[in-house]
Amino acid sequence: MIQKTISDIEAKIRSGTLAEPAKAELLQLLASLKAQAATLQKTCDDTRANHSTLKNSVEELRSSVKGFEESHPKLVQTVNNITSTLSNLGV
Repeated sequence: MIQKTISDIEAKIRSGTLAEPAKAELLQLLASLKAQAATLQKTCDDTRANHSTLKNSVEELRSSVKGFEESHPKLVQTVNNITSTLSNLGV
């Protein structure tokens, strides 16, 4: 959507009756804006990919913890009791 808006503005500048120096300056500013928009889009895409990877990692960790709890219930209960006691002591 941003790219289309920039393209529309560029088309109006090119077809308008602006003096060449002003037209050139505006087109240069639009080129800079296009580059910044592309960088922002790449950053957003990278963030989405990282979020997806992180979400998958968290799900794998949850699954591993659940499996460990099922295979070692006594150990998990003991560790939970110890951490709860330490937490209550302020440690």
